[in-house]
Amino acid sequence: MSEGAVKKEEKPRKFQAIRGTRDLLPPETALWNRVEQTAHTVFGTFGFGEIRSPIFEWTELFARSIGAGTDVVSKEMYVLGLQHDNPTDRDLAHRRETLMFMVVSSSDKSTIDMFTLQTRKFCSDYEAALGKELVYADIGTKVALEYLKDSISYLVEDLLAQTRAGDWQERFDRTVALCKQYLELVEPTIALRPESTASVCRAYIEHGMNSLPQPVKLYYLGPMFRRERPQKGRYRQFYQIGAEVLGGSDAPAIDAEVIEMVMTFFDRLDLQGVQLDINSIGDRNCRPKYIELLRAELLKVKDQLGPDSQRRIETNPLRVLDSKLESEQGIIATLPRIADHLCEDCATHYAAVKHQLKMRGVFFRENWRLVRGLDYYMRTTFEITAQGLGSQNAVCGGGRYDGLVELLGGPPTKGIGFAIGEDRLILSLQESGKAPAQQGRDVYIAWMGERAHATAIRAAKVLRKAGFSVELPPVEQKFGKALGQADKLGAKHALILGDNEVSEGLWTLKTLADGSQAKYTEPDLLEHLRKTM
Repeated sequence: MSEGAVKKEEKPRKFQAIRGTRDLLPPETALWNRVEQTAHTVFGTFGFGEIRSPIFEWTELFARSIGAGTDVVSKEMYVLGLQHDNPTDRDLAHRRETLMFMVVSSSDKSTIDMFTLQTRKFCSDYEAALGKELVYADIGTKVALEYLKDSISYLVEDLLAQTRAGDWQERFDRTVALCKQYLELVEPTIALRPESTASVCRAYIEHGMNSLPQPVKLYYLGPMFRRERPQKGRYRQFYQIGAEVLGGSDAPAIDAEVIEMVMTFFDRLDLQGVQLDINSIGDRNCRPKYIELLRAELLKVKDQLGPDSQRRIETNPLRVLDSKLESEQGIIATLPRIADHLCEDCATHYAAVKHQLKMRGVFFRENWRLVRGLDYYMRTTFEITAQGLGSQNAVCGGGRYDGLVELLGGPPTKGIGFAIGEDRLILSLQESGKAPAQQGRDVYIAWMGERAHATAIRAAKVLRKAGFSVELPPVEQKFGKALGQADKLGAKHALILGDNEVSEGLWTLKTLADGSQAKYTEPDLLEHLRKTM
């Protein structure tokens, strides 16, 4: 910098909310509070208790429950590394990172000696950790780890010998591949929860809730996280309200009551344009046969389908029924319907669910394309849509998942539940004019003079204790300015306190809507406000 030059002052960074997140501000938060309080009230009347689970869990929990091959698990989860609390763990973690760096680095011959020595030491140190602090460290996992460790040890010894002979590239590649598998097993990761059903099932198992009177009825609300493309009503940090019924029987009345509860919740909120769709997707007896029939029919028209649907024919044919491509709708309409291929037990259960819903006065529409792609989903499935959300108008989805708790290591357990997208629910309520206006104050205290200050403080305390919202200015204001501020804050009344009010023991209350005012004793003032507010 030349002499006399002035260093340009750097502007501080302008921080904004991260893409896919946003701030919830008044008065919108008043609507959020009303929605959530309604959930507490309605779900409580159906005998549900609230559960609050951590916002992060072992990644494997979601991989097992949602499915490792799904977009949610493979592409959208926020996965974090472990935090290490003691020196030994931190040391192992540091050497793991060093080893991983070597694993992903180029196959430079100069790194081979260091790589092999680090690998041998790392495997040896982790041997004592087998079965300790491992997620789902069952016998199969331990055997796999032992096999990998032995294989790596053999390859490392062979690699050292072959390095000197110059023939090492193939063995190096094999060692790297095995090390990657080993590192993934011994160092599990955690993930921000993309949904809460798996967490509730994990808690049910962990806390031995199967010993409680069955079924156990739980509900939750809170933030979830998915790395997906933000769009209207869809965020990377989003909110869900949901409920699960675990244990007991799979009686159709349970399914119907769960649906009745969520419909009661939407009715209490006066949600507009609500439509309930239901279906049955069979069970382990009849569903696989239907899937094979569906796959066979799809193969006949494979060339007429888009790339995504063609891929799903092999991976998950049911997902083809979810296609929104206009060019595929005519083809899908001709496909076999699962309701026509239910076994006798599933058909009886489905008929009973529909009967139970009619008994409860719950109106529904049967939708044969409404399916769930994972194996543990069975029988009842449902979706609820609302107005004001465009083509992506679903606000709630749910269904029966009798195999999930067992899949996560628990006892065979019946289960059914639902999840409501709270962001989209709020949006629908706002679109239909249900959003509250800016909440004003009930009373603005206009005090003048030092003698009135103490009385104003006492008045604010008395009014707030009675449940009124009160604005108490921290400094004395002129009368006109005080009334102007009261008007800006949307206050309904101004409580005027000056020397005369203090001396007389009478408080002047001015109604700002019409300009009328009168004097009251403290008890009479409270009584008047209760009657008029």
